[in-house]
Amino acid sequence: MRCRFEAPLQTWSDGCTYRGPHEDIVKRSLLTLKALTYAPTGGIVAAATTSLPEQLGGVRNWDYRYCWLRDATFTLYSLMSAGYETEARAWRAWLLRAIAGDPAQLQILYGLSGERRILETELAWLAGYDGSKRVRTGNAASQQLQLDVYGEVMDALHISHRVGLENQAASWALQCALVDYIENHWEGPDEGIWEVRGPRRQFTHSKVMAWVALDRAVKSVEQFGLEGPLERWRGVRAAIHQSVCERGFDAELGAFVQYFGARDLDASLLMIPLVGFLPATDPRVVGTVAAIERGLMRQGFVARYATESSVDGLPKGEGAFLPCSFWLADNYVLQGRHEEARVLFERLIALCNDVGLVSEEYDPVARRLVGNVPQAFTHVCLVNTALNLSKGGGPAHDRTST
Repeated sequence: MRCRFEAPLQTWSDGCTYRGPHEDIVKRSLLTLKALTYAPTGGIVAAATTSLPEQLGGVRNWDYRYCWLRDATFTLYSLMSAGYETEARAWRAWLLRAIAGDPAQLQILYGLSGERRILETELAWLAGYDGSKRVRTGNAASQQLQLDVYGEVMDALHISHRVGLENQAASWALQCALVDYIENHWEGPDEGIWEVRGPRRQFTHSKVMAWVALDRAVKSVEQFGLEGPLERWRGVRAAIHQSVCERGFDAELGAFVQYFGARDLDASLLMIPLVGFLPATDPRVVGTVAAIERGLMRQGFVARYATESSVDGLPKGEGAFLPCSFWLADNYVLQGRHEEARVLFERLIALCNDVGLVSEEYDPVARRLVGNVPQAFTHVCLVNTALNLSKGGGPAHDRTST
């Protein structure tokens, strides 16, 4: 597919430094991120729509017209790796403004200008897309506790320093406060990456990302000479790692599980090697990838988890989650399964519509995109997987060796 743009968008797109397979669709995804950016603040909205259903006729209809902290690291990588330093700086500036203050009050998502008050309301008088009630404005997930975002923020700010964005004293002070919070709260339950509306649990992915928060703090001291209680942080990092390996891994299944004590799988566990928690070739990671291939693959695409488990407090049923499918391709790359990674990547980019846009999920039975569109997170993952498949390597290689 070839996408042509009018100036000045064509000029902006020509600034992309990526040279590799599927260059056109990579540039189109980067342009989509540019279009989803609110210029006055640098905030990148997750999607331009609300309430497009994740299952036709279902209730999983959310308002994504906000900025998620979880997207921070992936977004920085995709922008910096493609040569868009100005946009990366603007995104980091938005991030620092949004999270300033008490770490206990950190939200997972904010308004484009950093607004914190995001009340969720159901618009009962609207029929919804293709009869899919409920139509919502606002997002109640803004009030959830999701420990993984602390790790994502720490990683994003660590990476921004590594790739050449100047460090700021105020930024490091804020990072230290975030790490202090995680030190005192990592053992508690939370709502997790998927923003469940059921009970809080000891989600394995949340613990892994708590480890990332401590790991990046340690490496910031080691690599950049910043000040911090290095030995204490190393101790907490080791304790989190041990806890995940002992309580989040099921030896009988040969795989990491969704939460401590569960036997359910979760595609978020594909992040374990991508953040450097364990090598991609570690038998526990290999077993987890194999278990996800067996248990969460739907006609060549990856589901987040089995919604039949009711862990999320919602009726079962949704499409395959496209970012997770890109994460599987990234795992293949790190495991040396390059042909499988290429085949999966090409299967995924074939889902983009006639103008190169893609949503959050795909219904392999109805053979149609579902969920809000265009989805920034999916486009970011597309860019990063393309980089991972390129000769020079990409975020999956770099992030594991930060």
